[in-house]
Amino acid sequence: MAAQGDIYFVSDVHLGLGIKDPAEREERFIAFLKAIPEERTRALYLLGDIWDFWYEYRDVVPRIGARVVALLIGLMDKGVEVWFCPGNHDVWTYSFFEELGMHRFDQPYHVRIDGKDFCLGHGDLLGGARWNYKLMLNIFHCRPLQRLFSTLHPWLGFRIGLGWSNSNRRKHTTYHFRGAEEPLYRWCEAEAARSHVDYFVFGHFHDAVDLTLPSGSRLFVLKDWVDGGMPCGVFNGSSFELRNPAFPAE
Repeated sequence: MAAQGDIYFVSDVHLGLGIKDPAEREERFIAFLKAIPEERTRALYLLGDIWDFWYEYRDVVPRIGARVVALLIGLMDKGVEVWFCPGNHDVWTYSFFEELGMHRFDQPYHVRIDGKDFCLGHGDLLGGARWNYKLMLNIFHCRPLQRLFSTLHPWLGFRIGLGWSNSNRRKHTTYHFRGAEEPLYRWCEAEAARSHVDYFVFGHFHDAVDLTLPSGSRLFVLKDWVDGGMPCGVFNGSSFELRNPAFPAE
């Protein structure tokens, strides 16, 4: 990918999550998308859980975040590439985003940009996870169960999905990345030993992380949007940094 401008990375906006102020969170993300300078931006990477619950029926998609979809289309119309990696909350993306012109990828995704090697993804499961979490994701990815869920009326399907997600979030306390103790950290160490990686960039943990691995690779975890601000990562063609500008209305 030739150098043409900045590249932005965002994850864990959780549009529709009924915690704190969902409308204010969506306004923040809309303001962020509007503030992206199209003439100096070549790509936007969405690294999962942009929606708190996303499920595509064959003829129905969520109405939550419709203005976000419109702005993403606007960015693509201006020449900005939009890439997305499904997270554990918006895993049920089938073809809608691709039909709009976005590029879908699954983790771990290796890409070379301006001479730098990136490894991208949402960040969950890499390095392992608890058995109950693995079981839950296996259920989510089970095609027969997906077809069965699709037989539900969208009104009921979305209420089940959003209800589950909101209940699950209320049970979780603030999480702090544990550095070298994290399975993701150990996975990145092993991955860096197998192939050269300059930057690992993930989401999922709802914590801002910037660590240098023993190999010299940098591990970045993007902060979630639930607690305010506009957390993102930016690569300017030579270096990567985490940013969190304040919402203009604050």
